[in-house]
Amino acid sequence: QARLVESGGGLVQAGESLRLSCVASKSVFNSWTLAWFRQAPGQDREFVASISRISGGTDYGDSVKGRFAISTDNANYTVFLQMNNLKIEDTAVYTCAAKRLGRSGYDFWGQGTQVTVSS
Repeated sequence: QARLVESGGGLVQAGESLRLSCVASKSVFNSWTLAWFRQAPGQDREFVASISRISGGTDYGDSVKGRFAISTDNANYTVFLQMNNLKIEDTAVYTCAAKRLGRSGYDFWGQGTQVTVSS
């Protein structure tokens, strides 16, 4: 039953904005932490943003601070990633994830959505 399904990726020009969505099952959405990661070919997975389901507090990777924002729509079990002022180096596959209490790593992962930023 647990699942995460991303959408909203695409091709955009540098400086433009894009909003990614991730729809989760109820059980997954009610995890301790919801997050976004990204990975470019040949590179390690990079943390982008997270939000606490308890406090609502957010955290961001250094490369996206001030440009990206994570939020949730609790009624629809959806987590968003608003990406502003996109840069070429933001090009990657973006994946949403959920982490349960007491686990060292993220337990659930979506398949990802491609974001390509051109000049």
